[in-house]
Amino acid sequence: MTHLTTAGLTAMFLALAGHAYAQTAEQPAETPAPAATEAAPAAGAEAAADAPAETAEAGGTALANGMDLTPDKMENGRWYNAEGVPVFKKEADGTFDYATFSGFRRYSAECHVCHGPDGEGSTYAPALKKSVLRLDYYDFLEIAASGKQEGNLVMPAFGTNKNAWCYIDDIYVYLLARGTEELPRGRPAKRADKSDEFTAQEDSCMNG
Repeated sequence: MTHLTTAGLTAMFLALAGHAYAQTAEQPAETPAPAATEAAPAAGAEAAADAPAETAEAGGTALANGMDLTPDKMENGRWYNAEGVPVFKKEADGTFDYATFSGFRRYSAECHVCHGPDGEGSTYAPALKKSVLRLDYYDFLEIAASGKQEGNLVMPAFGTNKNAWCYIDDIYVYLLARGTEELPRGRPAKRADKSDEFTAQEDSCMNG
């Protein structure tokens, strides 16, 4: 399957985010808006914070939802399975690929205030380490790009936030590693070096 680059997905979901905004602006004035004090980012908000995770079997290479976790090819300094979906790669000595480390950093900067450290969730936002094991990758991207509202919980759109969107695949694979318990809490102890390809894609997205 042809892999969709983050830059390509950025263009697609910027359009999605704009469309979602336009729809919101056209809603009748009488529709009550949620209280601002109760609004909080909640990617995958449809999953309750205490919902059980669908984890891969010990030593297995697939999630319960059928997604293959086997790294098949590297593009732009990131690993993907045979279907072009980003995955983490863990070496026998516990070294993680650089994208997973990058995801830890970006999650900690952009997501943990609402979703809790290490993807563990909070009292008002779900544990994303569980959500990614249930959500399809492209559903995850759509929610991250366009935002979501459920009840009094509101997640803003991150499709125009380059500090999050340019690293959305990194955040995704980091959460996969956390959800499958391949990566313990905290900063990854060992990581691969940052490749030239990763740097080039990063610069293209951030400065494009």
